[in-house]
Amino acid sequence: MARIALVDDDQNILMSVSMVLEAEGFEVVTFGDGAAALPELTRDPVDLAVFDIKMPRMDGMELLRRLRQQSDLPVIFLTSKDEEIDEVLGLRMGADDYVRKPFSQRLLLERIRAVLRRREARENLDGADDAETTMKRGKLTMDSLRHTVTWAGTPISLTVTEFLILEALATRPGFVKNRDQLMDAAYDDQVYVDDRTIDSHIKRVRKKFKKVDDSFASIETLYGVGYRYTEV
Repeated sequence: MARIALVDDDQNILMSVSMVLEAEGFEVVTFGDGAAALPELTRDPVDLAVFDIKMPRMDGMELLRRLRQQSDLPVIFLTSKDEEIDEVLGLRMGADDYVRKPFSQRLLLERIRAVLRRREARENLDGADDAETTMKRGKLTMDSLRHTVTWAGTPISLTVTEFLILEALATRPGFVKNRDQLMDAAYDDQVYVDDRTIDSHIKRVRKKFKKVDDSFASIETLYGVGYRYTEV
């Protein structure tokens, strides 16, 4: 199984999350801040890391910045901050996903699995033709290998969850996906999320696209039914 690093100054989180991951067969190493984690992660790389953003001595953002100078280690951020700028900055710096505190440990576990699956798929597809991994729908281009999204050529930073939901919708333009189908696309069947969680993700995806194109309207809501993607 994969080796996971947890970096957080909250010892309760380190202990509880470690227990969940180890029960699932993962090997776990823990650190109380970025300054302690950096030399060890450089010397002895892991398969994925979970960083808190707000930590003493060296925060998660700085830790990620330094690691990105020499590594493409998959990283998920944990944070209690509400400012969207932190999420956008973290994704642009190369974070793979973002989970807000307080969080469900089962949800974090599924996000870890999703990022690891995407990393494995990317490694298995090395050398594949770009056409095999790229989907184009009007102004939208999604590359499942590189986990990149553009709208009319402008990059959009999406979390893994947001990417999977948009991919599920855009794969079959014009077809309606209900919330249960979108949950299945983005979450393991052992993780329960309610309808409002999917609605929240859709809202955030729309907001990110509207920042680069105020007329963006390709994700339609069919009240009482679900959502569909319309090519533009």
